[in-house]
Amino acid sequence: MLGEVIRHLKELKTNATQASEGLMIPKDSDEIRIEEQEGGLNGFPYSIRASLCCEYKPGLLTDIRQALDALHLMIIRAEIATLGGRMNSVFVIISCKEQNIEDPEYRQFLAGSVHQALRSVLDRFSVSQDMLESRKRRRISIFSSSSIGDFL
Repeated sequence: MLGEVIRHLKELKTNATQASEGLMIPKDSDEIRIEEQEGGLNGFPYSIRASLCCEYKPGLLTDIRQALDALHLMIIRAEIATLGGRMNSVFVIISCKEQNIEDPEYRQFLAGSVHQALRSVLDRFSVSQDMLESRKRRRISIFSSSSIGDFL
């Protein structure tokens, strides 16, 4: 009977995965994806589609925008979905500089720069979160390491 329950749960998980494909439901794992897009989106001959899935943290979107601004990139479309403290964001980005967008090396450099900028923002937030958690643990560990005999 237990085997039948496990088989049924696996089947339900597979069905849920198939049903959510193409939807902006945040995943359990952090992920950055960069895709180059050609073909006249909003009148621009070339754009980058960047998707980011991670824990939502206050200030994250502001830092993402600042990182892209530093690269002279402009977000022309953004879609953001949250669920249970997780966030899935999709940005369509164009270059503000008058570079030769037809140059494949420049396009590759641009896509790599976007990936690196997003990774840097995520890493910065993850380090700050780890520091907050370690401070909380230290406070708790001080009290938990004390015995009643110390106070008597």
